[in-house]
Amino acid sequence: MPQSAEAGRRGPDVRSDCWVRVTPKRSGGRKISVKSKVESMYGEAIRAQAEEGLEVLGVAHATVDVEDAGALPFVLMARLETAARRAYGLEVAEPWLPEAIPASRRPGEKERFRRSRLYLPGNEPKFALNAGLHGADGIILDLEDSVAPAEKDAARILVRNALRTLDFGAAERMVRINQLPLGFDDLDAVIPENVHLVLIPKCESPQHVEDVDAKIRRIKGEGGRRVYLMPIIESALGVLCAFEIATASVNVVALTIGLEDYTADIGTQRTEEGLESRWARSMVVNAARAAGIAPIDSVYSDVANEDGLRRSVVEAKQLGFEGKGCIHPGQIRVIHEAFAPSEEEIDKATRIVTAFEDADAKGLAVVALGSKMIDPPVVRRAHRTVDHALRAGLLAKDWREAQ
Repeated sequence: MPQSAEAGRRGPDVRSDCWVRVTPKRSGGRKISVKSKVESMYGEAIRAQAEEGLEVLGVAHATVDVEDAGALPFVLMARLETAARRAYGLEVAEPWLPEAIPASRRPGEKERFRRSRLYLPGNEPKFALNAGLHGADGIILDLEDSVAPAEKDAARILVRNALRTLDFGAAERMVRINQLPLGFDDLDAVIPENVHLVLIPKCESPQHVEDVDAKIRRIKGEGGRRVYLMPIIESALGVLCAFEIATASVNVVALTIGLEDYTADIGTQRTEEGLESRWARSMVVNAARAAGIAPIDSVYSDVANEDGLRRSVVEAKQLGFEGKGCIHPGQIRVIHEAFAPSEEEIDKATRIVTAFEDADAKGLAVVALGSKMIDPPVVRRAHRTVDHALRAGLLAKDWREAQ
């Protein structure tokens, strides 16, 4: 006889979540008990939803206990499915999927801002509910470091449901999977739900990228939307293989570094000054630029230190990075401000672009700004600065008319 199993969280400090216990029975049908602060309004709806889920999952006889702390329907669905799978080992049962909202089907983009990416623990629904309002360029539903080993299955189902149900606005829909081979199970669950980008942790070889890319293609099938990749370099070996990793697939659009694991791997500690990681970060920048993709910096972990964050972003920009990770919504504004081009940078860039366009229109092979010759890499950098300024609203779309 299967044993009872539970999923979710309960207690006075829990919000936007629920706790579900499923106790199998040999006969007697289904008995559902609900405790909720809003039971008078939603108790019957919760019971009806639980009945529906048990039917979908093929559970005919069970006692189900639910303690609700304001969980939305997709959360209750995830917790009940997890508890039922744990109790019965329902590996072959059909998933109990919430209806996908139209906003969850917005396609991804290869070329886009990736200045900020906000990490959200995959097993904590309260953080994801309004994540799209914070204005991050990307929302990362994290299945790796922020999830305890015993809760990986629960987080996977919850993230799957969140991807179908929540509107993340204009943010890129990202998921950080676990290290392989566990990450393959994550891909099975989340790739069908329109993930735009997958972060590959602890990436140390191009084979890691190729394996993830191949698995995604098998799941998507022919003609499916592309899923982009961002390998995370977190070890000495990963740094040394950074260019090979960056060029392992056409779907790799960015390369980032994880400094907590990297510094541990080389036998030191991360410091505010960052001297211990300067070489590795420069290697990641150069590998990414050589591969034609975006270099993205690590997170800044002191969420209360806004000045320290700003200094860190300024340094990252000087090193050549064009984005940074966030672990708190309050960091997003600072990151966007610090990565934005200055008025001086915008002015210089527009003059270079204008000079290039004038030379091109006249069929000239040489671009000059005043008496100074402008090399092609400088022109490319100017175009990136103008594009950044336009997307950030720092430059009018008709700026050429003002030149």
